[in-house]
Amino acid sequence: MDAFYASVEQLDHPAYRGKPVVVGADPRSGSGRGVVAACSYEARKFGIRSAMPISRAYRLCPTAVFVRPRGARYAEMSERIFAILREYTDLMEPLSIDEAFLDVTASQRLFGPAAEIGRMMKARIRSELGLVASIGLAPNKFLAKVGSDLGKPDGFVMVALGQERAFLDPLPISRLWGVGPKTEARLHQMGFQTIGQIARTPLTTLDDTLGQGGRDLWELANGLDDRPVEPEQEAKSIGAEHTFAEDTADREQIRRTILELADRVGGRLRRDEVLAGGVTLKFRDHRFHTVTRAASLDQPTDVGDTLFREAWALLDKVEWQGNQVRLVGVTATRLRPAAAPPEGQLPLFPGRPDPRRNLAHTVDKIRERFGGEAITRASLLAGDREARAVSHEPRATSGEPGKESRELKRKREPRAESREPRAESRGTRAKS
Repeated sequence: MDAFYASVEQLDHPAYRGKPVVVGADPRSGSGRGVVAACSYEARKFGIRSAMPISRAYRLCPTAVFVRPRGARYAEMSERIFAILREYTDLMEPLSIDEAFLDVTASQRLFGPAAEIGRMMKARIRSELGLVASIGLAPNKFLAKVGSDLGKPDGFVMVALGQERAFLDPLPISRLWGVGPKTEARLHQMGFQTIGQIARTPLTTLDDTLGQGGRDLWELANGLDDRPVEPEQEAKSIGAEHTFAEDTADREQIRRTILELADRVGGRLRRDEVLAGGVTLKFRDHRFHTVTRAASLDQPTDVGDTLFREAWALLDKVEWQGNQVRLVGVTATRLRPAAAPPEGQLPLFPGRPDPRRNLAHTVDKIRERFGGEAITRASLLAGDREARAVSHEPRATSGEPGKESRELKRKREPRAESREPRAESRGTRAKS
């Protein structure tokens, strides 16, 4: 999707259309904390980018429309987008809330050529949801991703089988997966500027200078990527974190924040119908020193009270000694389906069901009908909630807890065996 969060805000607020929109923390006239979660293409003209400090974004464009993230709304639109995509293929691999790979090879018998399928998807997302998508259509995932990125905004890029090198050769080396600023600088020192230059370099030369990384770059530069599209994986953890508007050592404020985060994570667990067998607390102080502490639960749960109790106990294991706290996070780990039978040996005298689960489900129904703010804990009303800078929505990840990124992007794994260019036909990959 193109500038997804900002596009949803412009969709819901017609007055924002055509204006620079920045989704993120409160800029506080240039002194705000937190970062830019997303920005519209109008805002990018001023040099604003995702992950940029919100204070800098404000200085670049103080007249922009600054809005706080609405995670629930973005998740709702994401589900509707993915529902459209699933109508054309079951082979869909989400990368994040607004990106996915699709294998439409088998779908062509039912829906026609791959290009026609891609255009149908793009048209339906626009007509039914009012959003704009860019699509890359290619023989493999790497080429489809590059094509999608190059086509933004509102693009449709096709890379035909046999045209991989012609498409990649003139592009800068920064387009290769795995090439960050440091690797790019090293490659420049070696005389590489374009992908074509790497593709034409003998593999043995890259092996000798870059090791396994050189082999991976050579394969990508030649348009080789045989990884299949892997359907959705179950999340291994669900978490939420919060950055304070001002660093704080107020233990009561920290307690309220951890309680609210635990409640939100518990709500996500119940929506996903999973139970957590462990809890992880994330803690970052004013010096940006980050630590995590984890604990196992006696009984799997989806109740915020239980998650809070364990997370709050973990805080005592953090040697913060009253230092100013910048960020805290709560993550539920060791997830399993709520309907699955309990693991291990069953107890001789099973305990009574947790009555708080019924209460939590009742609260969920009230919020579903009347809105998220319809009911809350009295203890959470005591704090100044408007003083908070960034409070991230509960996120699901297929990796280990405590990672900074909320996206489900998979890194390219090194492969030991040698692969020369092959000519056989491959399935069609679409990147939306």
